[in-house]
Amino acid sequence: MIRCHLSTLMGRDKLRVSDVARITGLNRSTVKSLCNETATRIELPAISKLCELFRCGTADLFEYLPDETERNV
Repeated sequence: MIRCHLSTLMGRDKLRVSDVARITGLNRSTVKSLCNETATRIELPAISKLCELFRCGTADLFEYLPDETERNV
């Protein structure tokens, strides 16, 4: 499972979904789905824009957590 820490970064910088969408040029629904961790895919340019905005790396934005089924393999 991939966890997205966008909402944490937004809270740290006191930004709303609309702020992030406006600043990065990303679609509001893209930002919202990442915040709610319901996104099923994200384009590399979008990741780049988010990392640039929050001055972070991809590891700060996303985290891999093995599923229970993966741990038992």
